[in-house]
Amino acid sequence: MSRFSALTTPHLADACVRLGIPVRCAPAELQSLVAGQRVFGRAVPARHVGSVDVFLEAIELAAPGDVLVADNGGRRDESCIGDLMAQEAASAGLGGIVIWGLHRDTVDIEAIGIPLFSTGSIPTGPLSVSARPEGALASAHVGEWTLTRDDWVAGDEDGVLFLPADRVDEILTTAEGIRDTERRQADLIREGSRSLREQVDFAGFLAARAGHPGLTFREHLRSVGGEIEV
Repeated sequence: MSRFSALTTPHLADACVRLGIPVRCAPAELQSLVAGQRVFGRAVPARHVGSVDVFLEAIELAAPGDVLVADNGGRRDESCIGDLMAQEAASAGLGGIVIWGLHRDTVDIEAIGIPLFSTGSIPTGPLSVSARPEGALASAHVGEWTLTRDDWVAGDEDGVLFLPADRVDEILTTAEGIRDTERRQADLIREGSRSLREQVDFAGFLAARAGHPGLTFREHLRSVGGEIEV
């Protein structure tokens, strides 16, 4: 979490683009319970089918700092995690909870303080119990993405992003470079020294594009060292 504390999910997403890694963002409706909460850790997947024992087992297998990824199929008619499970995860040292679905017991979970991201809240808990599927602890779905323990979870005010575990260090390093360049660019704009158009030689891009209509702005940015990902 220490390196991510000085970054944002947009920095990480831009780094993925730079490195040719698919950008896997959770659906936009999946947001933090409390503004300002952040989460960064290895995914601990668990598919919910009506009984919370799958979450208890996932927590039993988790290491401190891991992030419980609870897959309730994005359901809008029931919650799958409440205050007891949030407290259990917090007491076990987990770094946070991400739910593809709803939570409940909002006031109590806020008091517990564990970072929690979900698609919203509803008063009712699970409404039915189904047979536990094979691999319920091997993978979880969040929107169109399938997560395993080979993934990391990053979440902040902009949403949640999933990263391949074997490339996390590379992504963080690239993101730090993007952050530093963008900060320098913002300082120059704020100081009135150089506009963004000047920094990225936008006039040069327009002139080059006139002669080569297929030239993209991203290709131009690479030639001038810009960090904007568009």
